[in-house]
Amino acid sequence: MDMADDGASKVQQYVSLMRPLFKKRAVFSDESRFYRTPFEPKPGDNVTVRIRTLRNNVDEVWFISGAMRERMHVGETSEGFDYYEYTLPVGEDPVSYYFELRIGNMACYYNKLGITRDLSTRNSFRICPGFSTPEWARGAVMYQIYTDRFYNGNPANDVVDNEYFYLGGYARHVDDWNQVPSNMDVRNFYGGDLLGVEQKLDYLQDLGVQVIYLNPIFVSPSNHKYDIQDYDHVDPHFACIVKDGGEPLKDGDTSNGDATMYIQRVTDPINLDASNSYFAHLCQEIHRRGMKVILDGVFNHCGSFNKWMDRERIYEQHGGYAKGAFIDADSPYRTFFRFNNEHAWPYNEFYDGWWGNETLPKLNYEDSPKLVEYILNIGRKWVSPPYSADGWRLDVAADLGMSAEYNHHFWKMFRKAVKEANPNAIILAEHYGETYDWLKGDEWDTVMNYDAFMEPVSWFLTGMEKHSDQFREDLLGNGEAFRDAMTYHMASFMAPSIQCAMNELDNHDHSRFLTRTNHYVGRVNHLGAEAASVNINPAIMREAVLMQMTFVGAPTVYYGDEAGVVGFTDPDNRRTYPWGNEDKDMLDFYKRAIRLHKKYRTLSDGSTKDLCSGYHSVVYGRFSDKEQFVIAVNSGEQPIALEIPVWETGVMRTANTKMTQLLTTWRDGVSEEPVEHDVIAGILTLDLRAYEAVVLYRQD
Repeated sequence: MDMADDGASKVQQYVSLMRPLFKKRAVFSDESRFYRTPFEPKPGDNVTVRIRTLRNNVDEVWFISGAMRERMHVGETSEGFDYYEYTLPVGEDPVSYYFELRIGNMACYYNKLGITRDLSTRNSFRICPGFSTPEWARGAVMYQIYTDRFYNGNPANDVVDNEYFYLGGYARHVDDWNQVPSNMDVRNFYGGDLLGVEQKLDYLQDLGVQVIYLNPIFVSPSNHKYDIQDYDHVDPHFACIVKDGGEPLKDGDTSNGDATMYIQRVTDPINLDASNSYFAHLCQEIHRRGMKVILDGVFNHCGSFNKWMDRERIYEQHGGYAKGAFIDADSPYRTFFRFNNEHAWPYNEFYDGWWGNETLPKLNYEDSPKLVEYILNIGRKWVSPPYSADGWRLDVAADLGMSAEYNHHFWKMFRKAVKEANPNAIILAEHYGETYDWLKGDEWDTVMNYDAFMEPVSWFLTGMEKHSDQFREDLLGNGEAFRDAMTYHMASFMAPSIQCAMNELDNHDHSRFLTRTNHYVGRVNHLGAEAASVNINPAIMREAVLMQMTFVGAPTVYYGDEAGVVGFTDPDNRRTYPWGNEDKDMLDFYKRAIRLHKKYRTLSDGSTKDLCSGYHSVVYGRFSDKEQFVIAVNSGEQPIALEIPVWETGVMRTANTKMTQLLTTWRDGVSEEPVEHDVIAGILTLDLRAYEAVVLYRQD
């Protein structure tokens, strides 16, 4: 061996000696209140960031931000950990940072992915001076209501048979509340309304709901109302029909210009003003109870019935409205849409529709400053008095505009407009895929959390894709895939965003989670509605709920999940709430899990760390400097034994202690009986039964 080989061998021996001594899993930092102070800094603040290592385990820790590299010092030693600190002044500009740890000649790097070589800006910790999300939204228990299917409080405002013609058929009233939705469900109405929501506020409060998220409530011909007809007014079918009259269409008549009852109901100012006034009252009642309300904003496209387009010639038949862009080339709304044939007026049907749908005209912001200001005013209007709604959920938000550049430009304007009108309003976007570009502090507050919650939970517990379109046995029970997905996708969020991200198990666009537990691949049109309730596993559903109520984010319940509602994807997922026929056991479990979530602040704003996820097991910690939670889940039908390194959450390694079981669910039951578990030198040994999930707790 030559001298060079001998030197290399000594280095390898040194590294082999040092690596076991370096406790990588002890290293931890995030953007929570303990590891960054202040949590939401303003320009001019001094910000202290921290990172944890095992006591006396590393030689140096460095704070790195761009070209800046500053050595950190130990600010505190506690429970066997050293907490290194660095304080920096911040200005107006965002700051990205990560850490370098050194033992002798060895160096490693730590960012949102943990110890890693991937030092891309996306995965860095971020400080965005001046960015904040509403404190009420962090960890808030939200409840999504699809209004037509929740509760019928006022049958007098129900849609009647043949009231108008839409998408190849007549509007219909469904007389049997318990009837499952038909395959072509969009124009079928069960009669749920906003008075029904008001009449069930006691129920929602008893459940533990803090925020009500309403699917669209503005004038629209569909039951889902994502094809807005009038952004300025709540649909009288959901609120108040004071002045009724006219006639439904006769069989064979498909011209909505003849739908005089519909025209009377949705264009008469008396009905529109009364409906807005009622909604103001509802908001006041919700707020009086200490609850919040979020509206659904559909700003990428409108509907062909919209008064700006008026393809159905509804407003053409009613005095007091300007001509729609479909009607006349000189319409004041012509620039609101992009027409592809300049010689087709009157009644120009050559316009861009979202995904080619003529019933969903794409809004043309780039060519219409008037449209931009109109929608910004709509954004302001509904979060301002007399409504003072508490924010917007933005439908298909990444699709708005004709380019990515304009999309970002518009949402910056929208944020400014809404926050000036109501600084405490939330801006929460629907988005599938990478969220990083919109979550930089100047556009959206947060998102519906598909990638960092709904999908990983569904794959792990059911092996099912969120539409029930695919079953993957390789992901069922794959705790490592769950851990990796969560780690990667959570890196897109800053802490103020992840803490109020809408964590759903399902919603109006996806199959019900309870149905996914039967592993049936397909949709209602070929499987049949009955199949949605065959071979379901409520124990897995309860595990999902327990994870929902203990993971970082705002747990969001889709109406009826708590009552055991099943269903394949749209439209089967829009079954009515089964008043009087609820699954009482499931409802009781939801109440217990929500109560647990609301009792402990750490479950809303504490740190989150994977502990020992593996085959059919997910184990994670939620912790602060004052208390520790450990959540352990067995997704399989066989018992498993776990040795959980609870010391990683801050439980002492140098002394024996105990953790208390607060809530558990397994195949055959649920228990809140407090059971103590021994922790020996930082390790908790736990045997999990089939389909068991457990919440363990310790307070310093």
